[in-house]
Parts: sequence; structure tokens; C-alpha cells
Amino acid sequence: MSFTTLLVANRGEIARRVIRSAQDMGVRCVAVYVDADTGAPFVGEADEAVRLENSYLDAPGLLEAARATGAGAVHPGYGFLSENAGFASDVIEAGLAWVGPAPEAIEEMGDKLAARALAEQAQVPTLPGTDDPAAAASIGYPLLVKAAAGGGGKGMRVVESPDALEESLAAASREAKSGFGDDRVFLERCVSRARHIEIQILGDTHGNLVHLGERECSIQRRHQKILEESPAPRADAALRKAMGEAALRLARALGYRSAGTVEFLLDEETGEFFFLEVNTRLQVEHPVTELVTGVDLVEQQLLVASGESLSFAQDDIEVSGHAIEVRINAEDPAEGAFLPSPGRIERLKVPDGYGIRFDAGYESGDEVSQFYDNLIGKLIVWGRDRDTAIQRTVRALDEMVVEGVATTIPADRAILEHADFRAVAHSTKWVEETLDLTGVRSPSTATGDEQPTIRRDLGVEVDGRRFSVSMWVPDQAAAVARRRSSRSGGRGGSGDGNVTVPMQGTIVKVLVVAGDTVAVGDTVCVLEAMKMENNITAEASGTVIEVRVEPGDSVGSGDIVAVVE
Repeated sequence: MSFTTLLVANRGEIARRVIRSAQDMGVRCVAVYVDADTGAPFVGEADEAVRLENSYLDAPGLLEAARATGAGAVHPGYGFLSENAGFASDVIEAGLAWVGPAPEAIEEMGDKLAARALAEQAQVPTLPGTDDPAAAASIGYPLLVKAAAGGGGKGMRVVESPDALEESLAAASREAKSGFGDDRVFLERCVSRARHIEIQILGDTHGNLVHLGERECSIQRRHQKILEESPAPRADAALRKAMGEAALRLARALGYRSAGTVEFLLDEETGEFFFLEVNTRLQVEHPVTELVTGVDLVEQQLLVASGESLSFAQDDIEVSGHAIEVRINAEDPAEGAFLPSPGRIERLKVPDGYGIRFDAGYESGDEVSQFYDNLIGKLIVWGRDRDTAIQRTVRALDEMVVEGVATTIPADRAILEHADFRAVAHSTKWVEETLDLTGVRSPSTATGDEQPTIRRDLGVEVDGRRFSVSMWVPDQAAAVARRRSSRSGGRGGSGDGNVTVPMQGTIVKVLVVAGDTVAVGDTVCVLEAMKMENNITAEASGTVIEVRVEPGDSVGSGDIVAVVE
């Protein structure tokens, strides 16, 4: 290795993931943290930790931390500055190894319009698109509004008709500005029934380039992934070959090095695939590729950054078995809303057993902040085939316990047990259009007059036989907090005219003023929480007599933002 100390410029589960592989290689690791993460697991697991004065986006602070600790390389993880070409250039100019692709590749692929142009030059199929809203009619409806910078579903809106275009453009632009510091958006044809398939690529500085198969990422809500698997079910050899070759053509045109992902949309009706984007970083779902190929992608990133050649060629890569990853997010999936649920994790019990891996960013007692991504951890499961992997994942979810915040576990389980998922009869819109989450609720939370509950695992003996029993019992502390919240306005509104917010966050837009008339379901304001926008709606029809917030205000769960008479 050309460096002995690595600065990990990220937090949570990806920081822990990088630290583990680096330490396995004998590399000393430096973590960075802000005050909110002082006691976070990744901070204690690093060999040294440096407090940042501002935020994880503080590029000068990160470089100073690297200098002060003698770090010879910087790994950006994903999110934050991982796809910031300017930061990558600064790292390199400071004489440090950048664990990622060249800044030029990051810049070109970070601009989705430039990425489309390069894909066309590399003879990779692309969807019709434009950056001119006036040309929307030439694409046709429905269409997608997408952020020109960034990815991960942020800054993306489906537009069903011309009437909704202006507001969708404004909302996507705001979310893109918040998430990526760039408010540019463009329009692209929306495929009505599509599957999301991506190819993992890996290259070195000596011109060697391979792909490590594909991942299926079609289970999504709000254009953000919930579940991923590898290999993609129902992908035949011809499709795999075509997508793999297209990904490598584009990667060669970029002179790509390090780990990256070329994403495609597969039209279920025609069988055609189209280029979506290139993620010039490690993906959240990279572990499923690791489990089926046996390749440690973080280790490979570090070796490439150290100047070493890939130790294997395309023909050496073999896919064995099937892997599934489900994201455990701090969200309440009740009624399909997937509302962010920040708060303290009172108890976290992770599953175990053959073929099971859990990449966690938190432990019992940790706080899930509204200011960061709501990913608690990733459950990754391997099986000899898809059916085995599914059943093992269901068992692992049943074994897992998260108390204190709502999570996506009930939705994850409902997906895995659904006949459509097992038959691979789903698309990118399936969760929102087909999956029935009516009555589904994370047991760690309750709303209205329902009693909050917590899980208690008991051992009982009947006629000399021992049984394990899990039961949900009233959480008295949470019940008291709930009653106090109810007296101060409640969560989510009750139809009494008080418009309340269901979670803490920041008001980014107010759409009404005193004197306006609203109907049930009309949007009163827009709340940003955990990097996502949420419409706060009226639950009673009438006249707005008071508006208590303005853009930029911070609010807490149950706060009244407006009053309707």
C-alpha cells in the first residue's frame, strides 16, 4: 500500500464499513465527526477521530484533519462529498490519494445532461429528454423531472399532465438545491412499467476494467430504493451480456477507475434497456454484489487508490447463489406514507446466522437525527438460490428488534412475502401502485389514541417443553410522551382545524396565507425532513385564520403550523 493512514470522510454505516475493510488491510483509520455524532459507533471504532467545526461538507476542515493526522488517503463513502469533483481535486492537489474515480469523471457524470451525451457517443441507449421545460410536450406525458446533479431519487418528480409541470419543476429544483447544491433539472420520458437494473464496474489506473454482474433495484418508493438483489431475477444471458458490455463501453469512454455503477431502466413491455446515470462512488447496495462474487469492493477501492492493478480479469468473476439487501430506515410505512421517524433507538437487536450480514450505523441508545439520511442499517442475506435468500431474509427480519423509532421492517416483510415479488411481477412503481400497506404499522410507534408498545421476549415452559414468545406490551414512558404531545396539538392533525406536522424538520415552503380557503387534502406547507420533502395538508375544510411558520423555520413533531376555521 502506498499509504498507511486513511481518513474516512463520512459517517454512519458506510464509515464503519470502510473502517473495517481498511483495518483488515492493516491501514490506520481516522474518523471525522460533528457534535451530534460524538458518541456514534464509527467514531469509537476508528483509530483516531477528529471533530469538525461545521459539517461533513466542510472540505477545508476535512483536509486539515487529514493533514493533522498524517493521513495519506481519503475515502468519501457515499453521499456528502463523494461525488464532488472539486473536493476530489483538492484532495489530490494536497498530495493525498483519492479513493474514487478521477475528478474529471466525477464532474462529467455528475452532470446528468453531460452523462447522457457521453452515453450516446458510446452507443448506449438513452431515453428522450430535454433541459427545456417548453419542450415538454415533445417528450409526452407522463414524464420525469430529474435533478441535473446528484441522484438517489432526490430532486425527482413524476409529472402526469401539463398542469402539474410548473409545481413539479419548482419542488424538484428546491430538493436538488438542498441535496446537491445545484438546482438545475431536466425532463425525461417516463417508462410506465420498468425495472431498475444496474451494473457494478471496477477499474484500475492501468487500464484494466471489469464488471461484477448486475443488481435489481426495482423495489422503490419516492424513486428511492428499499430492496436490492443480485443477480437480477428473470434477466437472461443475452440481457446480462448486453448490459455488461454497454456499461464497460461507457466506463472505457470515461477512463474509469475505482468502483462505480452504471444504472439502466429496463422497459418491461419492449425488453429494451436505457441508460439512467453513472454513480461515481460506492453504492448503498454494494454488499449484495460482494456476497455473490466474493469480492470486497472497499478493499479493491483502496488497492486501486494505492496504484495497484486488479488481480483478476472478467473471466475470473463468478456469481454464486443469490443475495438480497433490505434497507432498515427510520420511516413509518403505515398506509404507504413512509414518513420519516427521527428519534432515539431505545433498543436494537440484530439478526444472526448463516448467510446473514447486518451493516449498521447505530446501536441501542443512539439518536437518528432529522438532519441526515434515515438509514439505520442494511440487512444483507445470501442463499443458494432466490427462494432460500427470501425465506432467510424473512426469518432475519422476524428476529430483528428496533424500539424507539418507526422502521420499514413491516414493509420489507410485506414485500418479501408478496406473490408479485416472489414471481418477479413487480416494477419500479409497484410499491406505490400495488403493495397494500393498509393497517401496516411499525410496532415501535403509535398514533392518535393507540397505545405505544415495545417488544418483550420471554421464555415460557409448558409441560416440560420450553418456548420462546415475543409479545408487544404498553410502553408507559412513550404513552406519557404521547399524551403530552396530544395536549400540545398531536401528530398529523385530527380534523379539528389545527394543521400539525408529524415529524421534526424544516419548513421550506408555505403555500397559504390568512384568509385563504382550503379543502381537505390541500397542501398548506412543505416540510423537509431527512433530506426529503413532505407535503403537510389540511385535514379540515375552511378558512385559514392563522399561519404560524415561514420558510426556514424548524418545527417539532406535533407542532401546529396553521389553523383552519
